[in-house]
Amino acid sequence: MYHVVINDEEQYSIWPDGRPVPEGWRTAGFSGAREECLAHIDDVWTDMRPRSAR
Repeated sequence: MYHVVINDEEQYSIWPDGRPVPEGWRTAGFSGAREECLAHIDDVWTDMRPRSAR
């Protein structure tokens, strides 16, 4: 199981369940199998540029 995480630049990643989320990242409210998390990221992360570059 994984969690979808997001940083202050609004970049997404996945992080294994049961491990502390790294500094600078927070959970984005979605968890599931690896493939489910990656599919969720594909749906919500439509502009891959960092927030500061938009």
